[in-house]
Amino acid sequence: MNVNEEEKKNNHTSPATAYLNRDLSWIEFNRRVLQEAQDPDNPLMERAKFLAIVSSNLDEFISVRVAGIQDQIRAGYTKKDFTGYTPSGLYKRLIKRVSKIIADQYRTFRDISRSLHKEGIVFVDYEDLTPAQELSIEQYYRDIIFPVLTPMAVDQSRPFPLVHSQFIYLAVVLTRKDSQEEEPYFAILQIPSNLPRCIPLPHRSNSKKRQFVFIEDVIRHHIQTLFSGYDPVAVSEFRLTRNSDLTIDEEGAEDLLEEIEKELRKRRRGVPARLEVQKGIHPYALEQLQAEFELEDFVFEIDGPLDLGFLRGFAGSLKGFSYLHDAPIEPLYPAEFDENEDFFEVLRERDVLVYHPYESFDAMTDFITQASEDEQVMAIKMTLYRVSGNSPLISALAVAAESGKQVTVVVELKARFDEERNIAWARKLEQSGCHVVYGLVGLKTHAKITLIVRQEGPELRRYVHVGTGNYNDSTAKAYTDLSLFTANSEIGLDASELFNQMTGYSANHDWNAFVVAPTSMSLSLQKLILREAEHAAAGRPSRIIAKMNSLSNQEVIDNLYSAAQAGVPIDLIVRGVCCLRPGIEGLSERITVRSIVDRFLEHSRIYYFENGGNPEVYLSSADWMTRNLTRRIELMCPVKDPVIRKQIVKILEITLKDNVKSSFLQPNGYYERADDKKAPFRSQFAAMEVTRWKGSRALPSAPKHS
Repeated sequence: MNVNEEEKKNNHTSPATAYLNRDLSWIEFNRRVLQEAQDPDNPLMERAKFLAIVSSNLDEFISVRVAGIQDQIRAGYTKKDFTGYTPSGLYKRLIKRVSKIIADQYRTFRDISRSLHKEGIVFVDYEDLTPAQELSIEQYYRDIIFPVLTPMAVDQSRPFPLVHSQFIYLAVVLTRKDSQEEEPYFAILQIPSNLPRCIPLPHRSNSKKRQFVFIEDVIRHHIQTLFSGYDPVAVSEFRLTRNSDLTIDEEGAEDLLEEIEKELRKRRRGVPARLEVQKGIHPYALEQLQAEFELEDFVFEIDGPLDLGFLRGFAGSLKGFSYLHDAPIEPLYPAEFDENEDFFEVLRERDVLVYHPYESFDAMTDFITQASEDEQVMAIKMTLYRVSGNSPLISALAVAAESGKQVTVVVELKARFDEERNIAWARKLEQSGCHVVYGLVGLKTHAKITLIVRQEGPELRRYVHVGTGNYNDSTAKAYTDLSLFTANSEIGLDASELFNQMTGYSANHDWNAFVVAPTSMSLSLQKLILREAEHAAAGRPSRIIAKMNSLSNQEVIDNLYSAAQAGVPIDLIVRGVCCLRPGIEGLSERITVRSIVDRFLEHSRIYYFENGGNPEVYLSSADWMTRNLTRRIELMCPVKDPVIRKQIVKILEITLKDNVKSSFLQPNGYYERADDKKAPFRSQFAAMEVTRWKGSRALPSAPKHS
């Protein structure tokens, strides 16, 4: 692992606290993503995509988490968090960690660039263009780029213009021709984001070689065309990241949708949180930028092109290089539904589990489509947190409403960075006749649940879908998630009550099956964990397996420590942030924490409790984080069908056997790759095979793959 060896060595001593810091843990997660970009066993274009993910992850982390810490420092907040850090102490540590990961990120970019060059994919410096290429680019500049450029001078009569967050700009230092003035002039220029970042250069029709020049290099070379009468002294790239968190007064808002739209406009003027500048930037330009943005310490000189997020689109746009990508995977349509197009008939007989992305999200779309066209369906109720840009679910819900069905959609307008898209969906659904609800004041609606009410003879039957991931057909191709379809009556009753609580006035409910946040989940988790401790103390079988994205709630961590000390073996599969320290003698030596970063984003939340030999399995929308347990509407749904419980246990077993993409958390907060000398076993490869057998009621042993 490419980490600061001295810092890592120092952290092998006994930990100062029983907890790891959330933000430092996140940095280590992003380092595991960077490891995938560095792994020569990954196809080259997949490495480039991972490098892009590192960049976009950092953008979000800085615009939300780091910006929040900066706010605390400005407000004079000095209290330590439960991991032992004051805001200022944590901020200093983050500057070091972020600086280190950026340096490693750009070393990796140069390595990938060299490898791409060997494959005939070349990023060319403008000075190295051939005469024919230069002629072509000059024409492209005149015809396409120049008309959309807007140079913006900064002087006494023209104040510093608004700089948008996470856009690339050029800072231009100029002197006036034939002038003896010593003070230089300053201007900025936004790089057009609606033009290709990498401009393809002409190539022979029979050549496999592809060459590209960056648009900022083209503009820099032609900067004189924008400032006649002035001499450009220096031209440097810069990029600003602003605080992007929204502050919404939900209780005082007459119209939540309008309030969020107002806050989104404010986001464009959020407080500067980070400044990235090109290495070797002119001192006067840097002075002007730092003075304007009032940033002293979170400023990074970048040795390479700013914002490597472009690599994701770039890698996906190149034709003729499929061998540099992972082999495509065609999701299977779930066998349980494939043999019979009537979803309701199937679900009256049995529950169905769908494992994304190995099985197709089309099953969910078809489920809603069938319900929208079925004359016996009376009502459809659904939560929407993040949906794709062209979601077929929206169209199906609109059709249902227009045909006279009662359609209720709980749209979460505050889903971070998806607010504008969700506002657009909310308006479209309302126009089609759906009842659109924005959830409860002070809470985000994060549960993923659909309820369909159908008239069947003299009775109404409820059909429910519960998922661990969003109703998003795009992310369902890239995230591992589980979907449970059921007609279980207890789950159906609870689903009705949950929607009643989200849309109307309803007192706390004694749930038949569900565990719901924020009312009961925290206490229920405590009881489930401590019940395992009681089983262990009594000599009965006990075990906890928990798979989630993040673990940061102190109370849950303390309960896990108590259970481990009572003798409960605990296996945690935590993709991202983990504040629990495993392997500490007398506290957590029975706890293992592993993270899997692979081709697909591990996103499913699965919770297994041995329960004295009578296992319970839950699917959930909630991570074990304070925000999930106290500030969101979340759902844990028990798996009632014994066959599906076995299927989910098999998925957990496969995940725990991974020794190719697993990294294990050490007591010092760093992760180490699995090194158990066994035959290579890659869980996501094995999962692909398992889904091909899932149509039968029994599953075979998972095959091994390198």
